[in-house]
Amino acid sequence: MNKWKVAFLLLAGSVMITLVSVVYLLTADGKQVTEQPPLPIEGNILKVETTAKEFEAIAKQYLTAAMKQSPVPVEIVIDEKIYLYSTLTIFNIELPIQMDFNPVVKDGNIVLNQEAVHVGKANIPPEFVLKMIDDAVDFPNWITVKPDDEEIYVDLSRINIASGSRVRAKEIDLPNDKIELEVVIPNE
Repeated sequence: MNKWKVAFLLLAGSVMITLVSVVYLLTADGKQVTEQPPLPIEGNILKVETTAKEFEAIAKQYLTAAMKQSPVPVEIVIDEKIYLYSTLTIFNIELPIQMDFNPVVKDGNIVLNQEAVHVGKANIPPEFVLKMIDDAVDFPNWITVKPDDEEIYVDLSRINIASGSRVRAKEIDLPNDKIELEVVIPNE
């Protein structure tokens, strides 16, 4: 057999094995994600009403502080929905990612239900993108990405704010630009 033919078959075989391995690793079931029960919060309650832009600024501040070690930048924009923007590098190609979420209040915490995902011009399943983001980004312990459910769980009860106070969500009404929160200041 010709040495070029053998070299070509070896190269083609190694490329196929690499592609199959990458597809398997990206689509294989990973760690099982379970959300922890919210921490019990007791104390004096301060009710806060804010707008989407003010809430966005607060969220960016906490995300920036919690993710300063993360290799993948995550940008959040709150408007009629909650939008997360990021980029992933696959085979030295940077892919811009936009994920659209509808926020829902659950037990004082926030569940971001994924409504749409945009990865360049590619048509990629939402759970696949969430799995890739979860694997690539070192989210703080109060954010749980659940690719199979196509959602992100934000456990506000685990965010430490000044003097041991905690926050819980009461209502998120983005179309009417109204977000109601409660700040629980512990009794001493």
